[in-house]
Amino acid sequence: MAGLGLPTAYSAAYADESTRTSAAGTQKDTQAAARKGMQKIADGLVSDGKRPAALISTRERDGRTGTYAAGVGDLATGARVPADGQVRIGSNTKTFTAVVVLQLVGEGKIDLDAPIETYLPNLIRGEGVDGRRITVRQLLQHTSGLPEYTQAVAGNFAEFQHRYAEPRELLDLALEGKASFPPGTKWEYSNTNYVVAGLLVQKITGRPLAEEITKRVIDRIGLRHTYFPQAGDMTIHEKHPKGYFTEKPGTPLRDVTVQDPSWGWAAGAMVSTNSDVNRFFTALLDGRLLKPAQLKEMRTTVPAEDPVPGSRYGLGLMSKPLSCGGVAWGHGGDIPGYETRGGVTESGRAVNVAVTVLPSDLAGVMEVEKAVDTALCR
Repeated sequence: MAGLGLPTAYSAAYADESTRTSAAGTQKDTQAAARKGMQKIADGLVSDGKRPAALISTRERDGRTGTYAAGVGDLATGARVPADGQVRIGSNTKTFTAVVVLQLVGEGKIDLDAPIETYLPNLIRGEGVDGRRITVRQLLQHTSGLPEYTQAVAGNFAEFQHRYAEPRELLDLALEGKASFPPGTKWEYSNTNYVVAGLLVQKITGRPLAEEITKRVIDRIGLRHTYFPQAGDMTIHEKHPKGYFTEKPGTPLRDVTVQDPSWGWAAGAMVSTNSDVNRFFTALLDGRLLKPAQLKEMRTTVPAEDPVPGSRYGLGLMSKPLSCGGVAWGHGGDIPGYETRGGVTESGRAVNVAVTVLPSDLAGVMEVEKAVDTALCR
């Protein structure tokens, strides 16, 4: 005799609904745990007053995003950190510049393996420096041997903070030094490479670099909170945490939010948000900015293990090994007031982290790198 109960068809429907409800509940629990874990990472970056503020944005392959913040957005007022606020993204600018150069390569206007002398004759000259021996590829990959100019800026940041620096002035600062090594013989990071790359873009297009980056990259993929500051623009346009700097470890932090980033120019001047940086690198790696041949060139790397062991550098793009296996592709950037780190995994998960003071030592750099790794491996 059949026992009492619901009709068979209704029982099946009820069971299906119960299963769906249970699965939905499990998914919500998982997402809540993930959000809690990400917030813990942000909190850890500001614990014990190590950094005024930390901001993190995540982007999943399916388009879901998350934003997290910790610390204080303004040390003077105690204001909260704005969620996904704008920050100065420093050397992430290099990837934008490299994309424009590689687009011009794809258009047949630049040859990656041509000497820079071909396009900028008689400009790159110095002690052991000869533009006839340095290729465009070597500039983008930091294998040119060009001397670094930013040491002169870092040693006297107060002089540069509130004045415009012409790209040629930056190049002149670099060429006061001597070549670090013969072109193509090793890898060594030098911001000077990207000053030259910016001058190359302007020579080929006949237009300002900022205009080309805006037209070819920012507007093309709809980065609504990203811009290349115009000459004399020292402010951050939208909501943002203040950025701090100290010339010497142990001395008081100084508010350097307002600054003229022209001294970073093609190598480091841009402003963005963590979420826009995630969108940019995701679009780049998805092939929305470069033709397949140029994206392949960009992802062709050489060892670049300073400071992260196992890192490699392509053409304005880095890969870093993850503790959970595989690599993350991105760049990162430092500029007085802000440090940004992040990456996109092969599966499409993207994370970008920003803190509002530069690290004072290698341990500080690695702590932010570890936060990115932990976030990507969750």
